[in-house]
Amino acid sequence: METVLFVLFIAFLAFFTLQFIYYAFIFSRFSFAKIQNGTPKSIPVSVIICAKNEFENLQKNLPHFVSQNYPNFELVLIDDASSDDSLELLEEYERNYPFIKLVKVKNNEAFWGNKKFALTLGIKAAKNEYLLFTDADCYPANNNWINEMTTHFTSKKTIILGYGAYEKVNGSFLNKLIRYETVLTAIQYFSWAKIGRPYMGVGRNLAYKKSEFFNVNGFINHMKIRSGDDDLFINQAANANNTTVNFNPESFTFSEAKKTYKEWFKQKRRHVSTAKYYKGFDKFQLGTYFISQFFFLILAIILLAFQYNWIIVASILGFRYIFNWIIIGYGCSKLKEKDLIWAYPLFELLLMVTQINVFITNLFSKPVHWK
Repeated sequence: METVLFVLFIAFLAFFTLQFIYYAFIFSRFSFAKIQNGTPKSIPVSVIICAKNEFENLQKNLPHFVSQNYPNFELVLIDDASSDDSLELLEEYERNYPFIKLVKVKNNEAFWGNKKFALTLGIKAAKNEYLLFTDADCYPANNNWINEMTTHFTSKKTIILGYGAYEKVNGSFLNKLIRYETVLTAIQYFSWAKIGRPYMGVGRNLAYKKSEFFNVNGFINHMKIRSGDDDLFINQAANANNTTVNFNPESFTFSEAKKTYKEWFKQKRRHVSTAKYYKGFDKFQLGTYFISQFFFLILAIILLAFQYNWIIVASILGFRYIFNWIIIGYGCSKLKEKDLIWAYPLFELLLMVTQINVFITNLFSKPVHWK
C-alpha cells in the first residue's frame, strides 16, 4: 500500500506541474496582458450575420448594427431558409437601409441545414475584403464595435479573435456558471494566440480578410461537419503571423445565455464534438489540460484521505488554488466578469463534472447542430 501511495504522490506532483505550467506560462500571457489599442483605419468592412428562424433576435438586435458609427460598411444579412418571419423582417430592413445586402438561401439537398453553406454564399456576396462576423442572437457592446474590431487589422494581421460575452442575469447561478466557462475558454484561446498557437475563435465575434477564407478553400475541408464555421476555420487558417486578439471592452458582443442546464448541456455537446477535428497539437494541449486538472484533484482527495504526506499535499493544493485564482481573477477582470471570481473553485468543479458528462454522452449519441 505504501508503494501505491508513493506512486500516486509522484503522479500528483506531475499533474500539479502540468497545471502550474498552463497557468504560469500560458494563461498568464492573457491575464496579465495590457489592452493594446489599434489604429483607426476606416477600411471598407462587410459585417456578416447568418440567421435561421431568428425573428425575435433579429428584431431586437438589428437596430444595434444599422446604427454603428462607422463610415464605410455594408451589412450582409443571410436568411438560411427560415420558416418563421425572419425573411420578411430582413427584406424590410433591406428596403430601408441602402447599405444592407440580403442573401436568400434556399434549402439545398446536399447542404441542408448546413450553416457553412449559407455563410459561404454570404462571404462570396460581400463586396469588401474585410469581413466581420457575429450571430443573429448577438449585439455589439456599443456603436463603435466595427471601428474597434477593425483597428487591429494590419498588413500582416488579417485574422482578429474577439470576445463574445453573455448577458448577466442577477440571481442566476447557472448564468454565472455559463459565463465562467465562457471566460475560461476565452482565456485559453486568447493566451494560445498570444504565444503564437491560435487554435479557435468564436463566431459571435470574429474578423478576417476574405483572402484568408479562400486561401484554405473556405469550409470545404470540414463542410460535412455541421459545426465549426468559426473554430474549425480558425484552427485551419490561423497562425502566429496572421492572427491577433482584441479584448478591448468596446469590441465585445453580447448574447443571451441558455436559461436551463439542459439547453446549455446540448450546446456544450456541440462544442466538444467539434474539438475532436482540431489539429493534433491543439487536441493534445486541450486534453492534457483537462486530464491534469481532473487527476490532480482526484489524487489530492485520495492522498488526503489516506493522510499520505498530507501537509505537503494540502500545501500544494492550497497554493494551486490561490495561484490559479489570481490568474483567473485577472482574466475575469479584463473581460468585465469580476462577479465570477469569488466562486472559482466551485465553478471549476461543476464545469469538470459537466465536461465528463458531455464526453460520456457524446460517445453514445450525436449532438444536434444548426437549426
